[in-house]
Amino acid sequence: MILFDSPNFANHEGVHAFSDEKTGLKAIVAVHSTARGPAVGGTRMWNYATAEEALEDVLRLSKGMSYKNAIADLEMGGGKSVIIGDSRTQKSPELFQAFARFLNGLGGHYYAAEDVGTSVEDIAEARKVTEYVLGLKDGPEASGDPSPVTAEGVFRSNLVVARRLFGKSDMTGLTVAVQGVGHVGAYLCEKLHAAGAKLIITDVNQDNLNAVAAKTGAEIVSPDAIYDVQADIYAPCALGATLNPETIKRLKVKAICGAANNQLATPAIGDALHEMGILYSPDYVVNGGGIINVASEMNARQNGTAYDPAWVEGKLSRLMETFEEILVRSEQENRPTYQIADAIAEERIKVAADKKAAALKV
Repeated sequence: MILFDSPNFANHEGVHAFSDEKTGLKAIVAVHSTARGPAVGGTRMWNYATAEEALEDVLRLSKGMSYKNAIADLEMGGGKSVIIGDSRTQKSPELFQAFARFLNGLGGHYYAAEDVGTSVEDIAEARKVTEYVLGLKDGPEASGDPSPVTAEGVFRSNLVVARRLFGKSDMTGLTVAVQGVGHVGAYLCEKLHAAGAKLIITDVNQDNLNAVAAKTGAEIVSPDAIYDVQADIYAPCALGATLNPETIKRLKVKAICGAANNQLATPAIGDALHEMGILYSPDYVVNGGGIINVASEMNARQNGTAYDPAWVEGKLSRLMETFEEILVRSEQENRPTYQIADAIAEERIKVAADKKAAALKV
């Protein structure tokens, strides 16, 4: 497949492939847009079956980061990186330092952070070699693990859904089916449980399931069974594309509100959910807390100040207002929620791109 023929190529500004024989590094960085500022997005380490699969993932995810950063009103563009490999067996400090050297070659067009399969410790290794990483665990500017803030945003979004659909002030009496109880999913389950929700959970990691169930009293089901449970809200918090033609027919919920990126296998799935009367909470809106946390670190670094939790709270609160706006407009215009969210993000990116182009002409 030629890159430009990919259905996921969306006028990306740059796509870069890196390899290092000594460490075994095979990585792809996709910069979708720098209209609003340097491209920022996580680094995913995954045992992709093929390089083509990795390319499709990074193209899709990087575009999603442009939209996520724009919808959260951050002065950052969108990018993403993937490292092909098994994060459980193939990680090494040298691998992340090699990755960092390649980031230096991009000259600040892209900043990496942690994502699925990577950690703040991995980012710390890269930081020894490059300044173009965010999500540090040490120092006055450090924002640390973004997972708790991501979970907080998803939790608040669930509260918005509970209020609008069920007339609830908390989650009491509601059942939430959570797919994936890793870092974000586990934090989310604790928050939902504390707010009164009954939980049904699944994951491929039995230890994670047992730990969350012990804390929350959640019911555990097999990974495939999560689509068939009777619940009020489905919260996908694992990998993307779990909403597809096969799965949505099995759902017995009124709303979808989870942390996973790229939940819709295709845009047509968003249309189908709208027609089915299932409220879809656009993923890159409700899971924007983590990137807001990371953006605070970039602000601190640029301004020579410290990480500011009050700034993070302000941005997160504003994001929830945007989420409410999306739901209201969806009702008023009878349009799928993802279309409303995309339109807002695209307009913000276009305004920034036009300003950038005008400045270059001066």
